[in-house]
Amino acid sequence: MNRKVTLIMRSKDSAWVIGQALSGLFSQARKDFELLVVDSGSRDATLDIVSRFPCRLIRIEARAYFPGVVLNRAIREAKGEVIVFQNSDVVPLTPEALDRLLAPIERGEADATFARQLPRPEAHTWVRRDYEVSFPERGEAPPWMTYSLPFAAMTREAWLKHPFYEDAWGSEDTEWGHWARNHGLRVRYVPGALVMHSHNYTLKQLYGRRFIEGEADAFILRDRASVMGLARRVGASWARDAVAHLLARDAAGLALSVPRRFVYHWAYLKGHLWGEQRLRSGNADPSTGQQVVLRRQ
Repeated sequence: MNRKVTLIMRSKDSAWVIGQALSGLFSQARKDFELLVVDSGSRDATLDIVSRFPCRLIRIEARAYFPGVVLNRAIREAKGEVIVFQNSDVVPLTPEALDRLLAPIERGEADATFARQLPRPEAHTWVRRDYEVSFPERGEAPPWMTYSLPFAAMTREAWLKHPFYEDAWGSEDTEWGHWARNHGLRVRYVPGALVMHSHNYTLKQLYGRRFIEGEADAFILRDRASVMGLARRVGASWARDAVAHLLARDAAGLALSVPRRFVYHWAYLKGHLWGEQRLRSGNADPSTGQQVVLRRQ
């Protein structure tokens, strides 16, 4: 039996893509959903585009945007028994994407699901390689991909068992999936639910994203990071990148792969060490990670 569905979309300065995202959503075979848009201070035409579609709008200031806090607030205001998440830069690729995402939940086979993400046509070679590994065409997602919110769903009951964490800025989906896996909830990867989503981050933007992922992992995994681990990760990921770039005959991408992977893992190490320090000192303020990201957008 179909249950009432609320779709939550977070946006900020998404005018370049949110029209495609919303058009794709409202072109779905599934029509019976409520749309709740949470905008954190857009200064472009995002809100003008959003106003063309039926939705409820929540507006917050940019400085008030902390992912876990915002998601928990939106879910509390949602009317649905099943919550769907779609980022404002995610474009459904087939009219059945939403139905396929929801099917395991509605059949009683899953408490939460997440979709297969395909990179955009302009995605860099290293981004394509990462997405191929993270979101396979068949079978299960890799063990470290516990959950991915760009296009995902969960029951309200599952969320009530464990709301999104608010300890760090970012990786709220990874933390939720990690908790769910360790507490017997059924999280299903649905490769048939196809969406388009990727980012060609600059080195500056990449540093911000990886810093918050490192900080979050310190809270999620309660492990320790080291410079030796950094060296191993840089070497292994560069080797994988080199193969991908050589196969793609992408000489420019290959030339950038060493500095890119160094920044990728160095930022993660710095964030993780900061998270470890926060845990040791009992620092409950997640705003440092937020500022690292905002300064590098």
